[in-house]
Amino acid sequence: MKLTTERLALLPPAAVSAAAVADFTRRNAVHFAPWDPPRPAAVETEAYWAEKLPAQQAVQDRGEGWRWFLVRPEAPDRVIGKAELSSIVRGPHHSANLGYALDAQAQGQGLMTEALTTIVAAAFGPGIALHRLQAGYRPENQRSGRVLDRLGFREIGLARDYLFIDGAWRDHRLVELINPQWTAPVGWGA
Repeated sequence: MKLTTERLALLPPAAVSAAAVADFTRRNAVHFAPWDPPRPAAVETEAYWAEKLPAQQAVQDRGEGWRWFLVRPEAPDRVIGKAELSSIVRGPHHSANLGYALDAQAQGQGLMTEALTTIVAAAFGPGIALHRLQAGYRPENQRSGRVLDRLGFREIGLARDYLFIDGAWRDHRLVELINPQWTAPVGWGA
């Protein structure tokens, strides 16, 4: 599922190169360190992504999760961000977790809000058909909180010691967005 916005192309794992993702990861290692859980040392290598991208595409092909890599159409080999819908739960829940990251040099331009607006529309549309999205962010990451506010996410509450990040267990603000247009799948009972 490739998505586009006014200024971005959102590429699925099969449409992006391992070299481009490794470069994105390397360029932003220090920038992401305060916000990301510990990662394997190999995450900055092309070999790591050459193995992971096909696995991520297989997850997407099965409808168990979606990941997009953000590029500008004029520079399709330079990844500047990523976003994903993970932990997909169907049945009576129909929900997913939303995660995202943007290149340090691309911040402050509204690019992540633009990308996530399109991703939320896809998540709530007929192709993915989710009822609820949840996201979490460290309270210190006010920029991330503002992006979620602009998208209409509402606070659930504070999750104490939620994730191990930057050497310690860190609190996270949990937020949610409900799909007001959701309809039950064909074949569901009354």
